[in-house]
Parts: sequence; structure tokens; C-alpha cells
Amino acid sequence: MSGIPRPGRPGFLALELDGDGAHPAAWRHARHAPDELLNGARIRSTALAAESAGFHVATFADGPVSSGRDVAGRLNALQRAAFAGPVTSSIVLVPEVDTVYTEPFHVATQLASLDYVSGGRAGWLVAASGSAEEAAAVGRSFVDGAALVHEAAASVEVSRRLWDSWEDDAVIRDVATGRYLDVDKLHYVDFETPSDFAGPGYSVKGPSIIPRPPQGQLPVVAQAGLLPSDADVVLVSAPTPSLLAAELAEVRRAIAGGGAVVGGGPTLAGGAAVVAELDVVLDSRGQSASARLAELDAFTPWSSSRARFVGTAAELVDFLAELLAVADGVRLHPAVLDVELEELAQLVLPELRRRGVLKPVAQGTFRELLGLDRPVSRYGQVGASAGLGAAAGAAVVGSEN
Repeated sequence: MSGIPRPGRPGFLALELDGDGAHPAAWRHARHAPDELLNGARIRSTALAAESAGFHVATFADGPVSSGRDVAGRLNALQRAAFAGPVTSSIVLVPEVDTVYTEPFHVATQLASLDYVSGGRAGWLVAASGSAEEAAAVGRSFVDGAALVHEAAASVEVSRRLWDSWEDDAVIRDVATGRYLDVDKLHYVDFETPSDFAGPGYSVKGPSIIPRPPQGQLPVVAQAGLLPSDADVVLVSAPTPSLLAAELAEVRRAIAGGGAVVGGGPTLAGGAAVVAELDVVLDSRGQSASARLAELDAFTPWSSSRARFVGTAAELVDFLAELLAVADGVRLHPAVLDVELEELAQLVLPELRRRGVLKPVAQGTFRELLGLDRPVSRYGQVGASAGLGAAAGAAVVGSEN
């Protein structure tokens, strides 16, 4: 991997906590009763296990589940993350939330709520469903391609404006005067979709119904290409481990070059963190990883667009160390959550820490983990639009003339 730009600092690890694991037959090897998958105790135990193992971030996948013969139901990702918030103390919680079939105002307020209940440990994994089946299920017109990118960008822009619509000191709680809010520090966002918007157009007036989140702006996580210029974290996938290293190098060069277009690809946000996506199958309790994978695939073959590591914990340590020399972080998708998490906690993360390639676990915000400053509200800056109080006053004056 010589000649590849290197971050030059320790990285972080994220773990996907959806269901029983990334493999569709994972439920057959889960170490819990079937009826425990969808209860709060399971959410609590997996989140705490990931935190105890030393993972920096937990992600929660969402969306319609396969209609095949395997698991056919899941709890909402945002609700799972919100449940995990008060029972954890250091791990960052990043639910996947769709931008096409979910109202942007509700997305923004629910994510802001998650940031509050987690103490600033929230992020947003942006998704944009391009499935005609999913569109029909929710009674919406089907969009794909560039239209999906536009819908995702619009939803993120609305959310960012709503998070800024309350200035940080808008809540004054002045008992003497009976004023709870300084209405001059609440702002309309006045968003309207452009005329060439492919999906149903909408407008959002604002302000939000929730004060500005603890982080100001929640970090936005997206697959490379979905939010070319507005993601704080870019997820990079490739079909094989060797191609993953090359893809990471290309993305890293693009960001190091100030976000320039590389190889005909999209323009990348200049300050975005680069995170590798990796499926993981490990040796466990005397059974080789390849034998375990063959056993799982005999029930239901595993199809994934991500690179897949199959091997020992020691081999994974070496590979992750290589990836973290190029990427800011790696998100692991365990084949069977209960099995892989045990091996990762006992054999992989401790050795990575010994080698000094992982950031220390700290009780901070997601922005702090990424090295991002807390931004000032765009509406609180000099020259920004007047607050609701001033707007109301202007309306009264106008009505008298």
C-alpha cells in the first residue's frame, strides 16, 4: 500500500448492530431465543457489548427486510438507537434513516431528539431507497438514479437548516418576566424544492420544534456518491479486500486534493472522513471461518456489495491495521453478531489498541470523534435573517400602513 496518502493518526471502528448479523441465515446461529430479537433487552445487551468491546460507533440498518424465508421483520433503526442512548455512555449511535419515504421535518426532529438523549453521541446514516417495491409499499412514486441524489440532498439540507433554526441561547427561561424563549433567536428556514425536483415537491417553513441539538449539527454519514459534497463521513465499498484498499486510496487522494474530481468520480467534500465497509467472518470456537460461511450459505447464499474478510482474528488485525493506515475508520458487518462480536472483543480490538492504530474510547460527541468543531448556527451569524419576533413585528407594521 505504498504511495497512498495516509491519515497519520489512529482511526476508529464502527459495528453494524442490525438483527442477528449481516448474513441472511445469521438467525440460525444466534445465541439467544428467537423471540428476543425484537425486544428491548436485546437492543440493550448488544449496544453495551459493542461499547464494552471498545467500538467507537454503532450503526443501525433500516429499510424493508427481504421477503424471503429468513428474518422478515425489524424494529425501526431510529427507535433502536434512541433506546440505546440512555443505557450507553461512550459509543456513538448512528441510525440509518431514509430520505425518500420519510418526511424531512420529522427526520430532523427525531435525530435532534436522539442527540439529546445520547448526550451528543448521535449521527445520521443517510439512505435513499431506489426500489420500486418499496415505493409501492408506501404509496409513493418511484424515483432512481440522479433523482435519488437530489432527494437525499434536499432532505439533508432541510435538516441542517432546522437544526440551525434555534440559536444556541434561544431558551432563556426568565422566570421574572415570564419569557421562556427569545423569539428573535428562532428562525424560519423557508425551504422549497427546486422546480426540476423529480419526486413530489414540498416546502418547509420551520422553525424546528426542538432546540438546537447538543452538537449543533449532527454528522451526516453516506455512501460515496450519494451526497457528493455534503457528507461528513463517506462510506467506501468494493467487491474484494484488495479492491477496497485501492478504492480507499483513490478517495483519500481526492479528499487530500481538496475535493477534486478523481477518475471521473464525484466531487467529495474536502473535510470528509473516509470509512471502509467490510463484511467479517471469523474462526470461532474451533470452527474455521470458511467452514462457518459454507454452513451459513448452505441455508441462504450471502450476496453483498461489500468486501468480505474470511479468516482468523490475527489475520483480521493485520488487514484492519492496513486499512486504518489509509482510512479514518472501518465499519464492520459481522456475519453472525453474537459469534463475531465475541471474537472481535477478545482478540481483535485489544491487539489493534496495543499496536496504537485505534483512537482511545472517550465520552465525547460524534463531532469530537471526527475532529469536527461545533458550528455556529447559520441564522445567528452577522447579517443572517431576523428572528421570528422581528418578522412578526414587521408584519404588524406592514398591516398598519
